[in-house]
Parts: sequence; structure tokens; C-alpha cells
Amino acid sequence: MEERKKTFIFGGVAIVLLLLAFITTPRTKTPNAFLDQGELFFPNFTDPNQATTLEVIDWDEETGQALPFKVEFKNGKWTIPSHHDYPADGKDRLAKTAAGVIDIRKDDFRTDNPEEYEACGVIDPLDQTATSLKGRGKRVTLKAENDKVLADFIIGKKVEGRDGFRFVRVPSQKRVYVVRMNIDISTKFSDWIESDLLKVNKDDIEQVILKDYSINENAGTVNQRDVLDLKKNGTKWVANKMAANQEVDDTKMKDLLTALDELSIVGVRPKPAGLSQSLSNMNKEGIHLGQADMVSLQRKGYYFTRNGQLLSNEGETQVRTVDGVIYTLRFGEVVYGSGVDVSAGAKSNANKDAGPGENRYLFITTEFNPSEFKEPPKPKNTGFETKADSLWSDADKENKKLNDAHKEWQNKMDKGQKLSQELNERFANWYYVISAERFDKINQKRKDLLKKKEEKKS
Repeated sequence: MEERKKTFIFGGVAIVLLLLAFITTPRTKTPNAFLDQGELFFPNFTDPNQATTLEVIDWDEETGQALPFKVEFKNGKWTIPSHHDYPADGKDRLAKTAAGVIDIRKDDFRTDNPEEYEACGVIDPLDQTATSLKGRGKRVTLKAENDKVLADFIIGKKVEGRDGFRFVRVPSQKRVYVVRMNIDISTKFSDWIESDLLKVNKDDIEQVILKDYSINENAGTVNQRDVLDLKKNGTKWVANKMAANQEVDDTKMKDLLTALDELSIVGVRPKPAGLSQSLSNMNKEGIHLGQADMVSLQRKGYYFTRNGQLLSNEGETQVRTVDGVIYTLRFGEVVYGSGVDVSAGAKSNANKDAGPGENRYLFITTEFNPSEFKEPPKPKNTGFETKADSLWSDADKENKKLNDAHKEWQNKMDKGQKLSQELNERFANWYYVISAERFDKINQKRKDLLKKKEEKKS
């Protein structure tokens, strides 16, 4: 009996000890810092087509300045407010960017200590209280209509040893995460605009005139060096003033036509409102300019002669197409600088001659040349239109042919005039900026495009 009692006592003590051990043994638990690991950054943002605004604030450590870039859909149009509201080709690109933002997750927690923000590169570029000019990240904000914020985050430095990962922080929060970033968030102006500037097909070009001249601004004189007139003759090109032993270099000509077809820009500047209005209506009313317009033109390298001819200080190129539209490309002053100084003309750039001069102003106008299409004779009458074609006389049949030919001519005239007007309205508001490389490809000389005829082998 006594032994059984002892057994119960020892058994009870063992159970108590086991309970105490269970209660006091440390349990494995997930630290609060990692509770949101793997979660989406913006779970309420699910539809990429909601995004109507993308704003990116980058940071230039050399100048200590924030660099803003913005694309938005407003009043039925996509524009780039950071670049004078230039028209943007932004819908598809913004939707693609938004889709990438929707998918970003909090892959790993790094820190919530503000003293480590600089090392991670996640200091808000808009934070005026931060004293450090280094360690500032790229702030990206996506908004829907009525300025509803869909996503707002700061992209920091690359994570060492983890390819494709960056540090990311939400501006209103302390926590910094390691995030896999597969998003192409471009702030390059040329990535957001219509790349086909002239909207011309090289196979439709029938004539190119290269006017090689320069203006002596101090003397007010024009140095006319050469006018090279190139015309398409079947499948070959011919030039004016060619010697008997010369011909157009087909390869160089193809390169010139391709350069015109693929002409793109690196920046824009708005023209004064009066100048823009006059240029958009130039086919109807001609050009009427005020003093402010003249000053604007001269600063960019463009001058009007006493007889109303617009000249540029580095010559011009004229291009005629099968539509009867003549494009005139006038090359102006050199544009100095880089980055936003070139693409938008940053107000902070006080010295206009600062930086490399690798770009140039381009001024574009068009006109329709009706003489390209000779008017055919009209039908003597259109009585055939009220008859069944089985009752047509020979005269009716002839009148039908004449009527069809005249309608075709009228359609060409209407198409060319409409195209020229639309192009002028598009080009009227802007001085364009092109790279030196694009300028050199178009601004060819006679010696570049002509070659000695190859001797025919007997």
C-alpha cells in the first residue's frame, strides 16, 4: 500500500514538472518584423487600366536637385506635363508599368531604422527635412482619376548579391523591404512619345532638296553654298548639276531616305501662342508675326527676310511625297546640355552654353503643292448617272470615264490638302530638338551623295 502511494506521488510530480517545462520552454514564433513577408505592396490596386497618371521624381546627386517626370490622361488626351504638355503615346506603356507595380511584393524585410535609409538609397527625393544629398531614391506615384493614389513608393539601391532585387520603401512608412523589381519605369522623354515624327514612308518620297547655306547673324547676310535637287526617276535617283561621269550613290541615298523616315526627337520647346496659331493656319491665311514671335525665332536660329522667307542658320531640307505634300525641315541653333536641359529646357540651367552641344533645334512646316496633280478634263454632262448602264450611249461611257478620273483627281487634292493641314497643326506648337547624329544623317552635302560612275565591264 505504501509503495503504491509513493508511485502516485512520483507520477504526480512528473506530470507537474512536464507541465512546467511546457509552460516555460521558449516557443518558436515569427517576429513581428516578418509578419507581412510575401504580401503585396498595394493589395487594393488590381486593375492596371485604372492608372491615368504616372509621376516619377528622380534625384541628381551632382546638382542636388529633384528631377520630375509626369505622364497623365487629361481632357481626353495623354500628355507629358513635365515637358510642356507635349502629346504622349502613353496608354499602353502606362498600363504595362501599372501591371508590374501591382505584382510587387514584400519579399524580405530589411530595416525600419531611418539611419539606414541612406545606405539603402530610400530617402524621399522630395523630403526637404533630410540633410543628406546622397541616398535619395526614385519616387514613383500612380494615380487614378480625381488624383486617387493607387501606388506610391521609393525605389532604392540594388541589393548586393541578389540580382534583380532592390530596396523599396513606402514614403509614409518606416519599413524598408527587399523587392524583386521587374518593372521598366522609364523617365526618358523619347520612350513616351510618338516615335514617327514626320509620318512619312521612305518609299513615298519622290524629291529631296538639300539647301546648304548659313546665316551671318552679325552682318545679316546669307551664305548660299549649294542647292542639291534629288529626284526619283523610276527606281533610280538623279541630281541637278551632275557631271557626265557622276551618279547618285544608291547606298548613301537609301541612308538619307531612311534617316528621314525614322527621324525622331530628343526634346521639345513650346512656340509662342501667336506663332503657333499663325503656323497652324499657314495654308489658309499665311504667316502673321509679332515682335515676340520674331525674338523667339531668332533665339532658336531662325530669321525672316524682308520678302517674308523663313531661313535657318544651318540650312534646310525639303521633302516631297507622292501625296503632293512638301515638308520643310529647318535646322537652327545648337542646344547645349544633357538630360532634362535638352528634353525640356530646364529652368535651372542659367547658362545656355553649358554642357555638350550635341543637339540642334528643328523647325518643321509643310505645304501642299496642287500643281503635282494636273486636273483632267471634266465630263461634258453627267446624264449617265440617271440611266441604267445598259442604256448608256458611247458618249455616256466616255463621260463616265472622265467623271471617274476627275473624282480620283479631286480625292488626291483633298487628301493632300487635309494631310498638310493636319501636319501643320501638329508641328505648329513646337520647336523640336534632334540629336547631332540625326542632323548629320540628313544634312548631307553634294560630295556625300554623288559618286563617280562605275565603268561598265565589256
